[in-house]
Amino acid sequence: MRNRVVTDSAPEYSPAVTFHALADPTRLAVLDLLRSAPRAVGHIASAFPISRPAISKHLRQLQKARLVVPSRRGRHHFYQLNAAPLEALDLWLERYRMFWAHNLTNLKFFVEQEHARETGEIAGNTRGNTPAKTRSKHK
Repeated sequence: MRNRVVTDSAPEYSPAVTFHALADPTRLAVLDLLRSAPRAVGHIASAFPISRPAISKHLRQLQKARLVVPSRRGRHHFYQLNAAPLEALDLWLERYRMFWAHNLTNLKFFVEQEHARETGEIAGNTRGNTPAKTRSKHK
């Protein structure tokens, strides 16, 4: 019996693998095609101006990322969208959404404070107070 280390912290779906699979426009288009229903490889290939072997390579990459699930019906191979890796990626991205939401809120507060301070100075200057730079040196 072999010793294996099992960790609970290992993600079920790797964001790196998912991002790699999504990095290609053809693979994104294949996923869009599969959103509505499972499709036969021939149907998928006919939707693109590239060869069937090239589509098969893209499908293997999507399968490696577990974004598609293959099945077979007779002689025909079908692929179906598996949205679970996309949902896991969305959960992973949520941490960054929270980070940016917090930082953008802080930025908004800062900009509003600066704007209020500057408009307060300008309003103060319109009441007859002139800055020292604009006063005449000749009296």
